[in-house]
Amino acid sequence: MRLIALILLILPVVIATYGIKLMRDALFGELIPIYFHIVLQFIIGLGLFIGGLSFIGGFILHRDKKRQLIKGGKNNRYKE
Repeated sequence: MRLIALILLILPVVIATYGIKLMRDALFGELIPIYFHIVLQFIIGLGLFIGGLSFIGGFILHRDKKRQLIKGGKNNRYKE
């Protein structure tokens, strides 16, 4: 199970990294041939980055809710 969870976390990291690369290349004017315009390349890169980052954030939030570590829960790690 831990191996499956690791694979599920590595794939969005790779996707987000590719999104950052696309955005960086678009800012420096390096067009990748499969994208027809630099603006399109930047938008696709931004979408990949936000998608990968939100998946990782959702995974961590789901894990913390499952373990009741969210603020206001029984086993609160944020002691007031």
